[in-house]
Amino acid sequence: MIPALTRLHAKVSGDRSALLLSGLLAGAGVLHFAVPGPFDAIVPKLLPGSPRTWTKASGAAELAVAAAVALPPTRRAGGLAAAGLFAAVYPANVQMAYDYRNASPLKRAVAYGRLPLQAPLIGWALVVRGGRGRKPARGSVGSA
Repeated sequence: MIPALTRLHAKVSGDRSALLLSGLLAGAGVLHFAVPGPFDAIVPKLLPGSPRTWTKASGAAELAVAAAVALPPTRRAGGLAAAGLFAAVYPANVQMAYDYRNASPLKRAVAYGRLPLQAPLIGWALVVRGGRGRKPARGSVGSA
């Protein structure tokens, strides 16, 4: 592995990193229920049904994934689910960027700034999924 990636992996893997990711997911999940309006506004218009339904569903998914990431027995599945969730909500970030294209410079910066953040979140979730010191799967590259 490239030395810089090895150092990065060491910093973002482990229990502390998993708990930080879990906290981020839980915080976002709670916000979907406590302050749903901003989330309703970025639900892609092509999705069927009420934006509030999608807001509640994504908030519930974030809370469930947060719990899975927090608990060591379910962390591998939770990390994979988190990566999938981060990919699944990306269209909402695209919708927000599109909707804010004529907004104030600050709102545009926030909306456009969210777009590239999904990739590192997906990477973080996948590293948490792997955990520290994980042995390669049987039959994979690098296994005996």
